[in-house]
Amino acid sequence: MTLALRLAAKGQGTTSPNPMVGAVVVRQGRIVGQGFHLRPGTPHAEILALQQAGSRAKGATLYLTLEPCCHLKKRTPPCVPEILRSGVRRVVIAMQDPNPSVKGKGAAALRRAGLSVTIGIAQREAEELNKAYCHWIKAGRPYVTLKAGMTLDGKLATATGESQWITSTASRREAHQLRRRADAVLVGIGTVLADDPSLTARTGPRLEKLALQQPLRIIVDSRLRTPFKAQVLAQQDEAKTIIVTTAAAPAARRSALQKKGIEILTVPALQGLVSLSPLLRELGRRGITSLLVEGGSEVNAAMLKAKLVDHVRLYMAPLLLGGQNAKGVIGGASPARLAGAIALRNVVTRFVGHDVVVEGDL
Repeated sequence: MTLALRLAAKGQGTTSPNPMVGAVVVRQGRIVGQGFHLRPGTPHAEILALQQAGSRAKGATLYLTLEPCCHLKKRTPPCVPEILRSGVRRVVIAMQDPNPSVKGKGAAALRRAGLSVTIGIAQREAEELNKAYCHWIKAGRPYVTLKAGMTLDGKLATATGESQWITSTASRREAHQLRRRADAVLVGIGTVLADDPSLTARTGPRLEKLALQQPLRIIVDSRLRTPFKAQVLAQQDEAKTIIVTTAAAPAARRSALQKKGIEILTVPALQGLVSLSPLLRELGRRGITSLLVEGGSEVNAAMLKAKLVDHVRLYMAPLLLGGQNAKGVIGGASPARLAGAIALRNVVTRFVGHDVVVEGDL
């Protein structure tokens, strides 16, 4: 199962909205087939592993990181019939698929056909691997990671808005890995106006090369102030951009941006600003399972206030800015009492170069 999990992880960043799945076929103590799911529309992990095993699958054990599918609501045929045709006698599954179309039904079909089925081996590891997928299935919205680079005293930028670069190159490389693995990355219009980011995932020593896998770029812009020459509007062939706005946005700006090939998504307003909960529900409907928030302090505050953040990752550089007018990592009004503070669970700390990374769940 450990090998199956390692195989599954090879699909990180490419399988969404499908889960990452790995499969290994073992006969008489020897591995005779293995595979992993790469992207939607391609064969599932168990199919690839069984094809590799061929006739050697007869009487073998199939190790799967996720319960096999048995429904027709997808691009590829169901896997359970293929497993039965292969002749394997035992199936070991790490976790049940939370998708209502599969949940328990795949395992039950295998058992009805006389196969020995075991579920729950390395379940925690499998659930951690597919936590975004599981969250999306259950909540109907993407799993949200709020990521920020900051000074030790919690500042995102100076009083004039300068922020490039607070954290180290090593931290920025890791941040680009996060982008490659996310379905989408979101910022507010304030970040676009202050930093003019490209929001693409890049690789290479100087982070100058576009990665093969790019996230959808999302700008929250209630009045459509995004400049026509903003970097986030460039490279649409490689990385698509959506600007999220409200019905109050100027029609002329909307039309001009659409003529540039930019999708404008209109969602309900909340106190004149984009309402984030409807936005995330719409992203969920579009199959966005994971969202990386790299916004400024106000977007961070709004996401936290709406209780839409599932995980926080903060990169803290060994710098002190000080001052009441420097931009803090979370904007808005501070709670009057400590009881109003947001507590993180499952906190992990580590070093990336000279920076300290603190992350945890909400």
